Amino acid sequence: MSMLSIKNVSKTFNIGTVNEKKAIINLSLEVEEGDFITVIGGNGAGKSTLLNLIAGVYLPEEGTIELDGKNVTRLKEHKRAKYLGRVFQDPMTGTAANMEIQENLALAYRRGKIRGLSWGVTHREKVEYKSQLKILGLGLEDRMTAKVGLLSGGQRQALTLLMATMKKPKVLLLDEHTAALDPKTAEKVLSVTEELTSMNNLTTIMITHNMKDAIRYGNRLIMMNEGNIIYDVKGEEKKNLTVAQLLEKFKIESDKMLMI
Repeated sequence: MSMLSIKNVSKTFNIGTVNEKKAIINLSLEVEEGDFITVIGGNGAGKSTLLNLIAGVYLPEEGTIELDGKNVTRLKEHKRAKYLGRVFQDPMTGTAANMEIQENLALAYRRGKIRGLSWGVTHREKVEYKSQLKILGLGLEDRMTAKVGLLSGGQRQALTLLMATMKKPKVLLLDEHTAALDPKTAEKVLSVTEELTSMNNLTTIMITHNMKDAIRYGNRLIMMNEGNIIYDVKGEEKKNLTVAQLLEKFKIESDKMLMI
């Protein structure tokens, strides 16, 4: 059974107006448990819309979405959130700037649990958070009482990633989560991403505009264009791809779409 099953899903914005836009067209996708899928495509290809449909930000006009065997097609975003982890492009989005590192981690760790009136962060939790922060290799384990707003963009994004994976979500959604970072910092965050997803065997979907990263990371790559998946490759075939081959494939598949 697939961890995520998307069948014949369509999403159109501004229906019935001059601005009508078919963002996703009869799209189907089966994602197995432990898959790490990189998603590429031009602007307006439907990449972020696909993630928003999975997350429940948008509901489709047609089709079904199943998560670990549960039909979530009409489930609202806040009810679907307990099954998902998500990291956005903006490093400022996933954390509370005025709270300490350990307090941010406590919010993520206790998600879905009943809150009591005990001390904010217990000693046992501090030990656990310190151990988790060491994985990032950024020295944040020695700064747990520092306010998150004092961190760099890369440190904050790495922390957001850790928070998104602490409860081992059914599916981790990464929406161009390194696009706002400089190349060196982006490489570090991607390295942390690979380590956390591998360590926890997380089913992951990562949008990226960087073709080298799309080839290098994950076990599967899908290419989108005008609301459709036009190329789906995995395993050794994916590993052996070059950027030039990927660009050529995009041209060929895009030309096919124009002929339909």
